[in-house]
Amino acid sequence: MGSGVRRATPELRWGILGTGWISTMFAKDLLAPRSTPSAKHTITALGSSSLEKGNTFVEKVWGESAAAAPPDPEQAWPPPPRPVVYADYQGVYHDGSVDIVYIGTPHSLHRANCLDAIAAGKHVLCEKPLTINAREAQEVVDAARKKGVFIMEAVWTRFSPLFAALRSEIIDKKSIGQVERFFMDFGNYMPLESLPTSSRLRDPALGAGALLDIGIYTLTYASLIMGDFQVGKAHPEPSRVTSSLSVEDGIDESNAIVLEYPTTSNCSRTKTAILSSTFRYRSAEEFARIEGSSGTITIFGPAGSVPSGFRRVEGPQPGFGEADTREVHTYTVERPEGTLGFFWEADAVALDIANGRTENGIMPVEESLRIMKLMDSIRRQGDLVYPQDD
Repeated sequence: MGSGVRRATPELRWGILGTGWISTMFAKDLLAPRSTPSAKHTITALGSSSLEKGNTFVEKVWGESAAAAPPDPEQAWPPPPRPVVYADYQGVYHDGSVDIVYIGTPHSLHRANCLDAIAAGKHVLCEKPLTINAREAQEVVDAARKKGVFIMEAVWTRFSPLFAALRSEIIDKKSIGQVERFFMDFGNYMPLESLPTSSRLRDPALGAGALLDIGIYTLTYASLIMGDFQVGKAHPEPSRVTSSLSVEDGIDESNAIVLEYPTTSNCSRTKTAILSSTFRYRSAEEFARIEGSSGTITIFGPAGSVPSGFRRVEGPQPGFGEADTREVHTYTVERPEGTLGFFWEADAVALDIANGRTENGIMPVEESLRIMKLMDSIRRQGDLVYPQDD
């Protein structure tokens, strides 16, 4: 018999930096009601460039959260408390009611935001990319380790149940045989010409460009699927990386990347990933395909960052004119209504911190450093240099 002792649900108090789209979605997911959450989250502080922007953010996000409350009073939940709003980031770092700082600011600010939060003794969840380049990322990791605080890059899609389901199909069941090829396109249309040159999507000084913004997702999928879901130092190094970047006004508006993985004891053939990301077009709903020696998996969803599921088909593609009689098996990601899935990574962070861990097993810091080094090498091939690289 068990001891009958129930473990307390971890609780985490968040301070959020930034009021853009990503911070909005993160906050909404944390505020959304869930029937059996793995952790309890409270947003206690918000840091913005002005009180006006911060208060507008709170009115919008908390107002929409209240509007989404169930109409039945018996199903209603108490409204979440509103955070203290600061007209700077320092207020969040030094707020005693903040356990962890979520950084949703432009890429170029990540290094300084992380270092300041760490110096104040706060745990850190920083949006991807962790920094502009690997040198900055190493500096942040070293500071967190010295201070003994939790640090993680918020590649939230990694925590989607989709990847556990893919691992089960590919590694455990081997339902499509040996993985041999992977294709992915992440297109997120941005009206660049109509944006000011100071926009985070256009300004090289802010780390603008498709690679750091959305190309990191294509590298994430490819690394997990082609690398047998090994991360960090355990990840097998690609034998060749080839890339082409379409650089305009100092940023990559589009890119194409080919990763080749060598033969291993698990795969007798070279594996190839062909990846693309762009600000010029929006991807189709079926945005990725895994080809194995005995089947195919097609991944679908509104975007590469928000996968809805996959379809698995066993057996070879029929020849021209032949009927396709193969059975299709569909896996669908289940999310609470009105959420995207940021809460999965937040729950994982809360469980790590509650158990005294300073990094996460799904997204360890060595994986962040590895991906940053890979993106640095891709940018070098395309002669894409940011001011932070000097």
